[in-house]
Amino acid sequence: MAAIATRTGPKMCLLVHLLIFSWYLFTIWSNVSLQTSDRHPGVRSYGGRWKYLTFIDLVLQAVFFGLCVLVDVIHTAVPVKQTRSGTPLTLTKARDFYFTVLAFPVGTFVFASFWTLYTYNRELVYPKILDDIIPIWLNHAMHTVIMPLLLVQMFLQNHKYPSRTKGISALALFAVLYLSWVLWVRHASGVWVYPIMAHLSPVGLCLFLGAASLSMAPLYLLGEKLNLMMWRTTGNPKKKKK
Repeated sequence: MAAIATRTGPKMCLLVHLLIFSWYLFTIWSNVSLQTSDRHPGVRSYGGRWKYLTFIDLVLQAVFFGLCVLVDVIHTAVPVKQTRSGTPLTLTKARDFYFTVLAFPVGTFVFASFWTLYTYNRELVYPKILDDIIPIWLNHAMHTVIMPLLLVQMFLQNHKYPSRTKGISALALFAVLYLSWVLWVRHASGVWVYPIMAHLSPVGLCLFLGAASLSMAPLYLLGEKLNLMMWRTTGNPKKKKK
């Protein structure tokens, strides 16, 4: 097993990951500490914050960078030969799988879908009333900063991608579970998670949800392509995908 490919040493990786992990913890804390009003009772209704993909993604990113910190600590403390087998190797594989299948595609989807709908008609995804509740910096922390931080991570460390069948299947499972959760929230509370869903016909809703779910696969492939482009000169051969 070849050594883990990084742009810097384990100590610098640890510092960067600690900073990003701390940022996500602070962002989540700021989100849950918001003083919401009766004008936007979304977080008080069925499902709370956990029905919003943005909040789920914040937790996903925090868990991922927490895992990165753990891996970095082990690589800093344990001799290199011992990191190529056993628990250290297992954690490294888990980190790579988590990044390639969840952290990058889900984070990219949140970034791209939010700003696309916001630009078209912000009332469909982020009503103007939220400007009085959510500070603008927190809006960008939840919907903008995630993208450059993912690119920093991709640049910092080379991530081994699973086979396309395995990776896309795992991502599809996540999409199905979240979609099922959205539909259950609608069934249990009578309220759609996002305003745009209330404006669509049954056919339009099916097309919208289907297109959103199917867009995950291209985002997975985008991550795979970007990772290859950034690390094509490292001599790490690309495994044939199925």
